Formats: sequence, structure tokens, C-alpha cells
Amino acid sequence: MPITSNHTSVEDLNRANEGKLPGHLGLVITTVEPGRVVGRFQVRPDLVAHTGFLLAGTVLSIADILCAYGVSTVWPAGASGFTTAEVKCNFIGTLTEGAVVVSATMLHGGRTTQIWDAAVEDEATGRLMAVFRCTQIILYPKA
Repeated sequence: MPITSNHTSVEDLNRANEGKLPGHLGLVITTVEPGRVVGRFQVRPDLVAHTGFLLAGTVLSIADILCAYGVSTVWPAGASGFTTAEVKCNFIGTLTEGAVVVSATMLHGGRTTQIWDAAVEDEATGRLMAVFRCTQIILYPKA
């Protein structure tokens, strides 16, 4: 299957974050490669639940955003877009302070679907906090 790229970059994706949910969450893209996007964010009081721990929804949202950004690094030829079909996240640990690094990697890149995994880690220790998987449906123009 021919793969093309929209030539996205760290700068393009960080610009795309501005004024949108990724920017509000403090997501900073650090790496963009074909089939891989990495970002980080700082744990802040507004991202912490009443329990004192990082909100699960923050982790899930950032993992989903990075996987979606990853699709743009490995477009199948002729594709015009994509949509998320399924997401799953398993939480192993959490933080109350510090920074989080999330690495999204393509597991499967077919003509009609892509499957992406994201590892969520404590930046200071490298300890795995969550694993995320999503399935993306690749869209094509109607003939």
C-alpha cells in the first residue's frame, strides 16, 4: 500500500494546538516521524481531579490527540481524512505533580484502517502510567 505524508512537523502540530484543546491541556509536541508522534505536558492543578491525582480524561485525551496527529504522518495514497472508530485505555499509575510524556506509534497501517498505540509515562522516572489503543477509519473521496 503506498503511503504518503502530509509533511507535518513539530512546528505545524504545535501551531495546530494553539487555541484548541491540546493547547489548553498544555500539550507540546516534541517528535514527529512517519508512524510516530511524541508529546509532553505538565501536571497542573486544573488537570488534577478532586482526589488529588491527574484526571484520567486528560491522559486519555492527550493519547488520542497524539494518535490522531500520527495519522497525518502516514496517509494512505488517495485518503482524504479519517475518523476514530474505537479507543481503549488501561491505567496503571498516576501523578500528582511533574510532567508526562506520551509516545504514539502506529501498530497497523492498512488502506482502510490504522491502529495506534500510545504509552503514557512519568517523564522523571520513565514509569509507565497508562497504555492506550485506538482504531482509525481512513476516509476516501466518494467516486
